[in-house]
Amino acid sequence: MRWALVKVSLAVTTMVVLAFAVPLGLVIRELASDRAFSRAEREAAAVAPALSITTDRDQLERVVASAGSDAAMAVHVPLGGDEEALHIGRQRAAAEDIAAVRNLGRASTTTVTGGSALLQPVALSSGEIAVVEVYVAESEVTNGVATAWAVLAGVGVALILGSVAVADRLGVRMVRPAQRLVEGAHELGEGKLGARVPEEGPTELRLAAVAFNSMADQVVQLLANERELAADLSHRLRTPLTVLRLNAASLGEGPAAEQTRAAVEQLEREVDTIIRTARDAKPQTAAAGPGAGCDAAEVVRERMAFWSALAEDEGRKWRVAGADRPVRIPVARADLAAALDALLGNVFRHTAEGTAFAVDLHNGEDAVIVLVSDAGPGIPDPEAAIARGRGSGSDGSTGLGLDIVRRLAESTGGDVRIGSSVLGGTEVRIWIQLDGREAAPRRRGHRGGVRRRGPGRLLPSLKRARTLT
Repeated sequence: MRWALVKVSLAVTTMVVLAFAVPLGLVIRELASDRAFSRAEREAAAVAPALSITTDRDQLERVVASAGSDAAMAVHVPLGGDEEALHIGRQRAAAEDIAAVRNLGRASTTTVTGGSALLQPVALSSGEIAVVEVYVAESEVTNGVATAWAVLAGVGVALILGSVAVADRLGVRMVRPAQRLVEGAHELGEGKLGARVPEEGPTELRLAAVAFNSMADQVVQLLANERELAADLSHRLRTPLTVLRLNAASLGEGPAAEQTRAAVEQLEREVDTIIRTARDAKPQTAAAGPGAGCDAAEVVRERMAFWSALAEDEGRKWRVAGADRPVRIPVARADLAAALDALLGNVFRHTAEGTAFAVDLHNGEDAVIVLVSDAGPGIPDPEAAIARGRGSGSDGSTGLGLDIVRRLAESTGGDVRIGSSVLGGTEVRIWIQLDGREAAPRRRGHRGGVRRRGPGRLLPSLKRARTLT
């Protein structure tokens, strides 16, 4: 496509330049010729008054010398009777041409050696017709034409080169987004689920990039849902497995009882393996490159609109704050939506009907904080909840919800903290870093379960959010 645009631009510009430059060059040549013959006419007109007064050779020679060069002008005066015609200056035109002009009484030009000659008839007092001959050299006719043509050629070449350069840049602007789209499709086909393409370029390619990124997000979300479903289904098997293990322990001794207990233990190990595999094999959902990021405010409004229907059915009061203006974060839209769904789902699962909840969005200079709080009984052991989110599963919980939230925050260099909310229940704070720094070291013992350390300064707009935990 790029070279096709260059070729089309080259052909069109060349035709336009030729269409204008060739006629203009011919006009310039014609103007130079007219200028040379106009000068010759003025020189011939300067001699005409003297011829109408006298035919004396000496006087005419002085007039010719004052009007122009003797080498370029000649005067042919018939004296009448048997006297020989008077010729002053060098004659270049043929006698027949001079006679024809004298008979016709009109000015004429004729071709002579090295150029042309202007023959101007002048009426004498005696009634005879004299002829003034002015020589116009070929160099005078073409004076300045070559320079003008060179300038036109230079301008034409510059226009052609400029149009080719512009067409090439336009071609690059059109081809580069298409190449990135192809590369992104290849990466996604090779299993790199974080592949995204920049949403830039012409409108059609930009829409194609938007559709590709949306498709990639859907693929990632579907795979994540599949793995979470596998982990949750495996988690549900733990309850009947516990019953089987207790029943197997009461079977007493014997080969059959030992085989039953061994089978139950093996089944428990397989279930745990499925849960860990499903969590550890979660695809990388962070979109790398210029195509990454989303509007956190838009995602918050969208998910709250989804959960508000269930909240109304259960009589829950809910509130959203800070989502009235766009808030860009370096997190994929699907990731943030999954994290919010996990936290809001926990609110509905672990609090009684009618319990209020809220989502607050705080936008700072170098970080964005998402707060999900409720008025429930709270979490008695935030450390254990964070540990489940890191995959211990010691108390029978898969910890998938907090794991999704933790991965999202740490992918930006942020963290997750659990504490008490102003509503009286639990508050989960997601710190999303905007400057792309690595996650800072963490230490235990803080009342929120984990604490972010490092030199990053706390923005005034985020102080209240940080003190809530």
